[in-house]
Amino acid sequence: MAEVAYALQDLNDAIGRGTAESRAKALWHATDVLVEGEFGEEQIRIFGEVIARLADEIEETARAELSRRLAHSSNAPVKVVQMLAFDDSIDVAGPVLQFSPRLDAKALIANIRCKGQPHLLAISRRPSVPVEVTDELVTRGNQEVVQSVAANAGACFSDFAFRQMIKRSETDAVLAERVGMRKEIPPQMFRVLIAKASGEVRRKLERERPDLTKVIQASVGQAAGKLYSKFGPGQESYLALKQSVVEAHKAGRLTEKSIANYAIAHKFEEAVIALSLLSSLPVDVVEQMLLVNNRDLILVLSKALEFSWETAMGLLFLGAENHRMASRELDDLRCEFKRADIRMSRGILEVYQSHWRAGQGDVRDEGRSDGKSEAKSEAKSEAKSDTKSDGKTEALH
Repeated sequence: MAEVAYALQDLNDAIGRGTAESRAKALWHATDVLVEGEFGEEQIRIFGEVIARLADEIEETARAELSRRLAHSSNAPVKVVQMLAFDDSIDVAGPVLQFSPRLDAKALIANIRCKGQPHLLAISRRPSVPVEVTDELVTRGNQEVVQSVAANAGACFSDFAFRQMIKRSETDAVLAERVGMRKEIPPQMFRVLIAKASGEVRRKLERERPDLTKVIQASVGQAAGKLYSKFGPGQESYLALKQSVVEAHKAGRLTEKSIANYAIAHKFEEAVIALSLLSSLPVDVVEQMLLVNNRDLILVLSKALEFSWETAMGLLFLGAENHRMASRELDDLRCEFKRADIRMSRGILEVYQSHWRAGQGDVRDEGRSDGKSEAKSEAKSEAKSDTKSDGKTEALH
């Protein structure tokens, strides 16, 4: 205790004398005593009060050195650590943001919400990152930040975070691979990731995760033909059903209420054809969306067509395994749907539309010699020519 009193007296004297040399000397002495000793929280707090006064006056390089010395210490004063963490300089903030055990989730979230990407990157590399912090990182971080936290073995993710990362991985093969390597990713979301991933990413994941090779292959193959396998080689049942939905569309009876009713009644095929007509998307694209329960695209499509949350929810349940979802997931999706912008959703839908038409639709149809591809091509053509010009679908072209 005598050494503690001496160190604190040194600090107060240094502040009083005000010379840079005396302040630095006293600061490093007190910091070393604090880091190496055993103290109670009240003693640490007293150290922190004095060190904080000095840290406000020292230069950036000295603050960066202080941050490095305190970063790994469980004795670091919380007040000082938070002051360093919120410093605009990443050289100062980085060490404590990445390593300090004295920063709780609340402080980290506040930092993410008001600081720049270098600060977020440091947080993404922490030995452990709790769920509430990863939610913020995958929402506010740039691609480098999201890639970093996805590769962090000590990070924990909510279903919301996985959905955000899967969404962002569509144009980022590195992120797709890192998300796919996470062993705790829910199986249903893994299937969505695979459905959206490039062939190269799928092959890498097959090599790195041989335990999931069958799941990967099944997810790719499944998306190619639920309607085909359900209707079988004969065309009459499919064409009759399609004709019924198309006629309703031509007569102006195919509305949001129709979609909601199909979803509630679990009429998968009718819902697929109807959504294809209303959105001008190919039938196989809408089919895949519901097959793999692509929640992001379901929400985008629903928002772009100006559906209500109740209709969007019906489609989510239609695509869900056993038509069930956890209440927490549903609450997250509802919030996401309410935040979504209609104009942006239409823009995103245009990208999906262009990508899938060029990359998947034609290949699948060419391999079907039983007339099914012709029927699907007809549906695409009718969707283009017959779609109502109320401004909803025109924005998709």
